[in-house]
Amino acid sequence: MELFYIPRGTLADEIATLRIEGDEFHHIARVMRKKTGDRLKVTDGTGRVVEIGIVSVGKRSLDGEVLSRSVVLRPATQVTVALSMLKAPARFDMFLEKATELGVGAIIPMISHRTVSQPSGEKLAGKLQRWNNIILSAARQSKCFHLPEIIGPLPFKSVLALEGYDIRLMPYEESKEVPIRTRYSGKNTLFLIGGEGGFTREEAEEARAAGFSTVSLGRSILRAETAALFAAAMVRLQLLEEDSGEWL
Repeated sequence: MELFYIPRGTLADEIATLRIEGDEFHHIARVMRKKTGDRLKVTDGTGRVVEIGIVSVGKRSLDGEVLSRSVVLRPATQVTVALSMLKAPARFDMFLEKATELGVGAIIPMISHRTVSQPSGEKLAGKLQRWNNIILSAARQSKCFHLPEIIGPLPFKSVLALEGYDIRLMPYEESKEVPIRTRYSGKNTLFLIGGEGGFTREEAEEARAAGFSTVSLGRSILRAETAALFAAAMVRLQLLEEDSGEWL
């Protein structure tokens, strides 16, 4: 059964009926051609899931009766990627899409010393809307029950001050440490990824002082979005090797 999405946090435990509007209504009614009597599995991206039976389809919305409900627990292993905002929007967009498919739990658009793109106001609101649309599209592909949260954009120093992480890693070209030896299972990990030009030495020193370990992703210098996806895939591969049942 396909999985459909409504806005985050809108599946209250007590609801008996559900109305779906906007882009997801268009996807269900116009693209998938669902009709009265059909059953749908719907999530709000927080692990809550309901199965509904469609009772009516209008021009701009559909109504459904909740037939059953369940909760998919968030994986014990969590990954957050703080990626410096990139000059080329398409590259950041690609990262969002693939990070969603890989199961990244949170994404922080970060403003570091060498960040060129620093949108604000209406331009930032437009970016956030586009980013969330990209995440939603990728979630449909991978059938994610937990959509990654976009936090920020945040300045580099604010990211360093974030709490609640068991592992804090900064891929840095001058490091020789290998992150593959780290055990990620059951941990909450934060990766700091620099943008064009990478991090400055001063930023690396600040990160280490804040409790981050600088690590190497290999001899070749990876593009920012490649490094970010490498980090997420590295954790996923380790979970697969351990046969933990997560991110499958």
